[in-house]
Amino acid sequence: MTAACVDQELLLGGLVDGELDAANTALAEAHVARCEGCREEVERLQAVRNLLQIDGVRHSAPAALSKRIEASPQVALKAANENRVARWLAPALGGAVAASLAFVTFAPLAAPSPIDRELVSSHVRSLQPGHLTDVQTTNQHIVKPWFNGRIDFAPPVPELADRGFPLAGGRLDSIDGKTVAAIVYHRRLHTVNLYVWPSGAGGDRAFVEDGFAVREWTRNGLRFAAVSDIPAAELQQFEAVFIQRSG
Repeated sequence: MTAACVDQELLLGGLVDGELDAANTALAEAHVARCEGCREEVERLQAVRNLLQIDGVRHSAPAALSKRIEASPQVALKAANENRVARWLAPALGGAVAASLAFVTFAPLAAPSPIDRELVSSHVRSLQPGHLTDVQTTNQHIVKPWFNGRIDFAPPVPELADRGFPLAGGRLDSIDGKTVAAIVYHRRLHTVNLYVWPSGAGGDRAFVEDGFAVREWTRNGLRFAAVSDIPAAELQQFEAVFIQRSG
């Protein structure tokens, strides 16, 4: 039996349980198609999952408890968006949903524009194999000079690994017909694309489009747009530490 790739193990579990978003599902399925070890691991996980569905193996919650959980407004709201969450996780959802609702209530939300949707589409494209970075490194002193001569502005590239957002590299991309810098960070198994281009206009914005959180801001004549499938509150944290570190 060939061993599964260590860096794919969490994704494989999420794939079998149906817990990944569309972009990460596509990436995981593409990897499994070409990796024998991970394909065998998916088959093993699926076999275990099937066994747990057999009567006498899986323990069902009492009917009264199930009704109380389903009647919870927080769980009902979460289920409307993510009906694949395991039933035994439902009691823990209240706090997470409340935190998300607090962010939605107080963040400067805005309706997405065509450019906003283009940012999300670019983020999804970048997740396909071989599209994420033109220069792949965790060294900010390599990524920042790499942009020199390729674009006519100098985007800041702070190191954020100690704040939970390690640098992964950078690439050139195109948004609204303009060449922009895309600085790539990671958040656990997730990707944060930070698009940067010259612009002195535009206020701070935050919204969710097709399941992806987007935050935009302008500093020192540059426009920044961060896109990721991490929770919106975590992307807000990314914006804060990026601004702090980039001066």
